This record gives sequence, structure tokens and C-alpha cells, in this order.
Amino acid sequence: MIPYGRQWISDDDVAAVTRVLRSDWLTQGPAIAEFESAVAARVGAKHAIAVSNGTAALHLAALAAGVGPGEVLWTSPITFVASANCARYAGGDADFVDVDPATALMDVAALERKLAAAAAAGKLPRAIVPVHLAGQPCDMDAIGALARRHGVTVIEDAAHAIGGSFGGKPVGACEHSDMTVFSFHPVKLITTGEGGMITTHSDALALRLRLLRTHGITRDPAEMVGPSEGAWYYEQVDLGWNYRITDFQCALGLRQLERLDDFLARRVALADRYDAKLAGLPVRPLARRPGRTSGWHLYVVTLAEGTSHSRRAVFDRLRASGIGVNVHYIPVPRQPYWRTRVSGAFPGADAYYARAITLPLYPAMTDAEQDEVVAALDRALAKQPA
Repeated sequence: MIPYGRQWISDDDVAAVTRVLRSDWLTQGPAIAEFESAVAARVGAKHAIAVSNGTAALHLAALAAGVGPGEVLWTSPITFVASANCARYAGGDADFVDVDPATALMDVAALERKLAAAAAAGKLPRAIVPVHLAGQPCDMDAIGALARRHGVTVIEDAAHAIGGSFGGKPVGACEHSDMTVFSFHPVKLITTGEGGMITTHSDALALRLRLLRTHGITRDPAEMVGPSEGAWYYEQVDLGWNYRITDFQCALGLRQLERLDDFLARRVALADRYDAKLAGLPVRPLARRPGRTSGWHLYVVTLAEGTSHSRRAVFDRLRASGIGVNVHYIPVPRQPYWRTRVSGAFPGADAYYARAITLPLYPAMTDAEQDEVVAALDRALAKQPA
């Protein structure tokens, strides 16, 4: 089976982790700050806060944004469920802004209409979470401008997009947002096994994120309610979580970050090969917009309008051929948990979902493996309709 994505771990990666495992620090040590500094420098952010996984990063970002009881967070219906669940973790709720089916990214016109209606009703969201699906950034210039007009916090869900850019600035620079969230799951562009990161320019947000990451506990006298009683003293000043990442994970992340440009170059080359080889088939890659570079976490195609094949039939034929295709994602409002909590239609999301298939893409993928994927897709589309 050729998987849709996989990590690429080198001997140097293993050696870096081993060095930390043999050191005095397995957690809460120097590798964490080193990884945070490296990511901040890479994306051009003042602060980077490393956490245990991308979902934890979303949760903390929602909390730092003030999402809580009686507050609502808006996100895309085409995303992993964590982009919406983080609002519920914080005690608030989530709603959705439809996508452009050509890109599967948040539809700016739909967002503008929804914000205008919410402002008129006095029900603006506390935060908006645009999702950079497959690695391509959303239109952050427009989304940021709309959010600023209405006083709404913006959290970029860039789980797919480290290494991408918008308007010449790296994703994570927070030029048009308050915070950006990354994921380092094994299928992502770089991995720490599990792990996540939040970037921001705000000193206040960074301070709160670091506090919430570690039980709400501080050892900083400036943050304490009372005077310190000695070097052992700490205070819990808020309700936080244990969302810490380990030093050996960060050692892996540092080594992976050093290879990010090589990983990106290979992903771009594979995406370009797909573009050329699929040109004659009744499938369409997601549309790309000028002024943005993708992190190419995923290569998604949609079956062309009018094709006689169902997505299910093509998907099943590919899986039977040993091609580990996937679908990213089932619209979150269709999930049983969310159906009872969300009203309204999302026709763009439904149109995209009905025809989308994710093809394998990862840096260690060979040209021969990619040719096998294309040949299998050609055969699947050549068969009689199901």
C-alpha cells in the first residue's frame, strides 16, 4: 500500500533524539526553548509556544482568545474536527463559514455576509479560525481586514501549512492574525511524533499561553498573587492543563525543521508532476490563488463535473489497487456530534466533499510510486461506472 502521507526519519534525527534521551533533561529542558526559538525565527514571529499536539494548541489559542461560555468561534466546515472542538473544550460553541468548493478554503464573501448579519444581531464571534487546507493559505489579507473591522480575534489553523507563505510572508508570521497554530503529527510537513506550536507577536497572549500550558502555575514573582516564600515556591493562578511537549520530541523537531526546505522542494516537485500527469484525466486539483505558496501537505483532486463515476467507486478501486487514498475532510457539520448544534446549509462544503479524493504525497515518495498512483487512477476512471 502506498500511503497518502508518511514521515521521513533520518539517522541524524534518531541520533538527535538519542542524545537527549541520554541527557539529564527529558522534559522541561533546553531543547524546548531551542525548538520554539527556531520556529519563531523561521516564520518571523516574536513568540512560539510548543505544546503536546496540534489540538492542544487550538484549545489554548481559543482560551487565550477569550472563547468560553456564551462565546462562539467560527471555522471552516472542511477541516479536521479539532478546529471546531477547541471551542467546546473552552466552554464555548462553534459555527461554520462556508468554503469556496474550488479551493476548499474559507469563502471571504460568505464570511463578510455572516459577520454583517452577526453584527446587526449583536452576536459577533469571539474568534475566527480560517483553515489552510492542504497547505494553501486562505485569503488572510481579506479575512484579517474583516476581523479587525468587527473586533474579532483571528487564529490561523496552519496544521497543514508550515513552510507556506501569503503575500511573501511565511505562514505563522501573524501579519493578519493574532495567533497561528501548527501541528507536527507524523503525516505533516515536519514531525515531532505528536506536537504542536502557537506563534504570536503579542506578549500578553504568549504569557497566557505559557501559563495555560503548564497547569496555570507560575514561578514568576511578577505574576504571583502573594510574595514568594522561597526558591521552591510557585502559585497556581489560573486553571491550566498539562500540555507540555518533551525535550526528545523537540530534538526531533529541530532536526526536521532543518530539513523543511528539502521536504518542501520534493513536495513541490511531486505536485508539479501530478499536475502534468493528471492533465488528461477527468479530475481537477484544488485551485491555487496568486500571491500564495502552499506547504503541500496534501494533493487533493476533485472528480470533474459530469463524470459518470461516483467518488466512492473511484476511491474503492484505488484502495483495491494498493493506493492509500483518503478524503480530507467530511464536513464537520455532518458529524453526529455537531448536527444537533449547527443550523444552516454549507453548499460549498457539500459540493467539495462529494467529489474530493486525496492522492498520496510525501517527500520520500519516488517518481515510480507516483507513476503507479497515476496509472491506478487512470484505470479506476476507465472502468464502467458503478
